[in-house]
Amino acid sequence: MKKNCLAIPFLLLLLHVRAADKKEISSPDKRISVTIEAGDRLQYTVSYDGKMILAPSVIDLITGTGLRLSGKIALKKTTTRSHHSVIVSPVPEKRKNIPDVYNEMTIRFQQPFSLVFRVYNDGVAYRFISHIKDSVVIRNEIAEFNFPGRHRIYFPEVVKRENTDTYHTSFEEPYQFKPLDSLTEKNLCFSPVLIVPGEGPKIVITESDLEDYPGMFLTGTGQNSLAGHFAPYPLEERTAEGEFPQAIVTKRADYIAKTKGERIYPWRILLIAADDKELPANDIVYRLASPSRVRDVSWIQPGKGTDEWIIGVNLFNVPFTAGVNTATYKFYIDFAKRFGFERIMMDAGWSDYKDLFRINPAVNMDEIAAYAREKGIRLSMWTLAMTLDKQLEPALEQFNKWGVDFIMTDFMDRDDQKMVNFYYKIAEACARHKIMVMYHGGFKTAGFNRTFPNAVTREGVLGSEFNIWSDKPTPEHNVLLPFIRMTAGPMDYEPGILDNATAKTFRPIGDKVMAQGTRCHQAAMFVVYESPIQIFAGNPSQGLTEPGFMELIGAIPTTWDTTIIIDGKVGDYIITARKKGDDWFIGAMTDWTAREMTVDLSFLENGTYNATICKDGINADRYPSDYVLERKSLTNMSKLTINMAPGGGYVIRLKKQ
Repeated sequence: MKKNCLAIPFLLLLLHVRAADKKEISSPDKRISVTIEAGDRLQYTVSYDGKMILAPSVIDLITGTGLRLSGKIALKKTTTRSHHSVIVSPVPEKRKNIPDVYNEMTIRFQQPFSLVFRVYNDGVAYRFISHIKDSVVIRNEIAEFNFPGRHRIYFPEVVKRENTDTYHTSFEEPYQFKPLDSLTEKNLCFSPVLIVPGEGPKIVITESDLEDYPGMFLTGTGQNSLAGHFAPYPLEERTAEGEFPQAIVTKRADYIAKTKGERIYPWRILLIAADDKELPANDIVYRLASPSRVRDVSWIQPGKGTDEWIIGVNLFNVPFTAGVNTATYKFYIDFAKRFGFERIMMDAGWSDYKDLFRINPAVNMDEIAAYAREKGIRLSMWTLAMTLDKQLEPALEQFNKWGVDFIMTDFMDRDDQKMVNFYYKIAEACARHKIMVMYHGGFKTAGFNRTFPNAVTREGVLGSEFNIWSDKPTPEHNVLLPFIRMTAGPMDYEPGILDNATAKTFRPIGDKVMAQGTRCHQAAMFVVYESPIQIFAGNPSQGLTEPGFMELIGAIPTTWDTTIIIDGKVGDYIITARKKGDDWFIGAMTDWTAREMTVDLSFLENGTYNATICKDGINADRYPSDYVLERKSLTNMSKLTINMAPGGGYVIRLKKQ
């Protein structure tokens, strides 16, 4: 009896200790709950409305010395807090005032690590913190995403290039839709990815606040799960010559990062959406990013620009030889001025790719800069990343002299730790010179635009340029983007192609570029897609013959006070309403299915609005460039019937009287 009595308190103590290693935290609305368990392994589970949506998933951080959390995990301290504030975005691609409401738990371990969980009403995020003196080598990070039941997944997969390792990618691939358990470790995907369960909320997996650390790829496991995967640190590089030289990694380390021992790590994020239309409206990635490091943001002036590269500078009805030359750029300046654009892009070819100071003899930069100043139009310049890196300070000084307020840098095609740090270097330097920057050949935004508001947009999307050489930018692809890629931040798609085709009539033709879907499908992208600098990729010679259409495009803002996703279904259609000042703009896009939909305008304020409507023409199903411009008066009592042709679109400008 005595022996049994002694065993009972010991058992109760054991149960108490194990219970103490299990922590729970919920979202402010209590619909999302997270359970963190610290036993032999550190793992977490996520539930929505009481139903498990993420099965126990292991997370860990492993240092070069073998230090890790797995094993005998000992908790030192746990703190919780609730947060309620409003982030005011200086460059609002979605909304100016962003509610930031969450519950947070920080767990400090006996090992020199902490773990932070934040639970919002629209998602869950966690990150590690290390408390190690001096520097630390991170050999690997374990990030499991295990799902209950058989799910499907939308994912973009890396296609291995010749003569490079698998980590070289421009992050521009179409989305595949497959059963999750069909993916194995051979399928290297880049985020965001979208998990589609048989029932329950959809889940986007991505990251935020990526700094001094590699980006997270994802691989399959052959089960209903994904695993984080990270590019090892580059030890040696070579320059791959060709039209656009870039650095190629030839040797990688057996670790993913070497960094400060006292630091925070990137957020791992699950966006959770019970309704498809909640995904394009979600800005959790921005909320989780580090606050702005640019004190004075008054000089950051987004807007629309032109680009000549996609159409191959193939102008017509002009009294000069079109090409990369002074006369052509002055023509673009006149076009921008006429239709309310703020700037023009001088894309690849204005200088030697390897030397920004070896200017194309056909281009007189002083004359172009003077003409742009006279017309009140800003200049934007394309640069090759390797060249910009070598000539950074003198190049930025020269850009300042020319009145350049925005640059693009291109062909990075990696997101290992070294390349991630390059993005910070360029953004910091551009901020000192009061220049905005866009990264092409780059990974998703991941909240970088909050930390550096001058880094206004980014590519990392299969966009308009692919029409030159492929049939990949289909209407289905285009209506997937707002629900997947756009959740990670602004994207430079470069809409506005004016030569429009059906699936039957489309051909990829360089210098005479067409796009699948209707003219209104292209126009709606300026409203639906988020990018504080929108680049019009159509042919201005054609635009000049359709001034009413171009005036509508020119009137669409690129930053917004408010966004409402009226309706949407992943890969099928989307209807987006955005407000700027007193005016509203509505953009709708569909896949290859024709649709008739009704839009209730009750979200409008009281008053009468003069509506300019651009809709698919009666023959747009066969001749997709067919469209109709009409005007009418509408109020918040109105209900609007939207008809979209296959691959169609719809645009409304509502200007308050």
